[in-house]
Amino acid sequence: MNGTLPESRSNATEYTVSEISGALKRTVEDTFGNVRVRGEISGYRGPHSSGHAYFALKDDRSRLEAVVWRGTMGRLKFRPEEGMEVIASGKLTTYPGSSKYQIVIDNLEPAGAGALMALLEERKRRLQAEGLFDAARKQLLPYMPRVIGVVTSPTGAVIRDIIHRTKDRFPLHIVVWPVRVQGETAGAEAAAAVQGFNALPSGGSIARPDVVIVARGGGSLEDLWGFNDEALVRAVAASGIPVISAVGHETDWTLIDLVADARAPTPTGAAEIAVPVRSELEATLARLGARLAGCTSRNLDRHRQAVRAAARALPSPDQLLGVKRRRFDEAESRLERALSICIERQRTRWAAVRLSPLPLIRLKDTARTRLQVASRRHDQALPARLDRLRSRLTQADRLLATLKLSEQAILERGYALVLDQSGALVRRAAQVSIEQALELRFADGAAYAIATDGNDRKSEPRTPTKLPGRSKNPSGQGSLF
Repeated sequence: MNGTLPESRSNATEYTVSEISGALKRTVEDTFGNVRVRGEISGYRGPHSSGHAYFALKDDRSRLEAVVWRGTMGRLKFRPEEGMEVIASGKLTTYPGSSKYQIVIDNLEPAGAGALMALLEERKRRLQAEGLFDAARKQLLPYMPRVIGVVTSPTGAVIRDIIHRTKDRFPLHIVVWPVRVQGETAGAEAAAAVQGFNALPSGGSIARPDVVIVARGGGSLEDLWGFNDEALVRAVAASGIPVISAVGHETDWTLIDLVADARAPTPTGAAEIAVPVRSELEATLARLGARLAGCTSRNLDRHRQAVRAAARALPSPDQLLGVKRRRFDEAESRLERALSICIERQRTRWAAVRLSPLPLIRLKDTARTRLQVASRRHDQALPARLDRLRSRLTQADRLLATLKLSEQAILERGYALVLDQSGALVRRAAQVSIEQALELRFADGAAYAIATDGNDRKSEPRTPTKLPGRSKNPSGQGSLF
């Protein structure tokens, strides 16, 4: 061993990894330039953020990677779905980065109508189990809408048919939300349009429709596949605006037909369902107006006849007031005669009477005599009554003095009243403070003193002062000072 590598004795040509990968790529692409592959979609998660879609086609034994570029995705007639059996057209190529081969799909179609119908039936059963097709949740269409929203292509014959039919029946405002009606994005755009109409505010710059028509012309099952989109079905089910489905011809049906509030066989039929005929409305109003006028007239005639019949049954004013009027006339005649008789009687009575002042004089003398007698009785009775009252008062005064219940009698017995500066009675020694001025009220007068603590009894007597605000003789008696 001399530390050198032994020379290779093989005469095989050496290749780099890139050379092998490139050779394989050319061989596969030359041999399988255009192929149609039938298989079941597996691992589909929708388009990537780049717009490309990556998934696989498989059968019961093998698996083939597949890719759909972003430009091709927009041209597909229907969107790929997990588990769908399809026929993919394209070319085989390799991906050197992972030593895999794959098919680049140019066109994708379901593996026969049976596969699409099976997928459609399965989706229908699932959505029906959620109650989206129940008749109880469908809304009533407005009888007289002011604005109609149409979800369709703005360049097709469908929108022209709807506008033309609406003008013929009842011209009103139409708002079109343009969408694609075929291809992979058709269902998503239609769902966004329905949601957009519902999001419009009332009274905004764009009128919010009273009813929405989702319309498309006829076509094959693949052409109408976008209107079987689950997102569109859920958007129509959640719409607060009534939706009319007008997709395809009368024999065609899609899932949106089952969830919509009403289904029209054609777009023109949708316009006929959405708006009434103006001329028919005018004729109906005229007919109803005539019926109302006739009914009113007949009703007035019946009431007028009823009033006349009731009037015939009622007595006339002369019949009601005849007896009363006669009694009034008779009473008036009797009153007039009685008044004349009364006047004659009074005139005869007063003519027989001769007026004289003697009765008045006698009446005046009698009244004067009665007044003099009453005055003498009053003069005699008043002194006697005063004597009796004076005697009663004297007896009461003597009784009070005897019982010694009056204040003066108590003071005569040697007691005195002690009053403070405000004239209030002092009942306890604890109420008196040092140097406080006091009033001592006796039976024959009042004296004033200053309170001390009792230790200066032998000192010079102080001159008592009068209590402020007190009169010299509050009891009307003489004072000792």
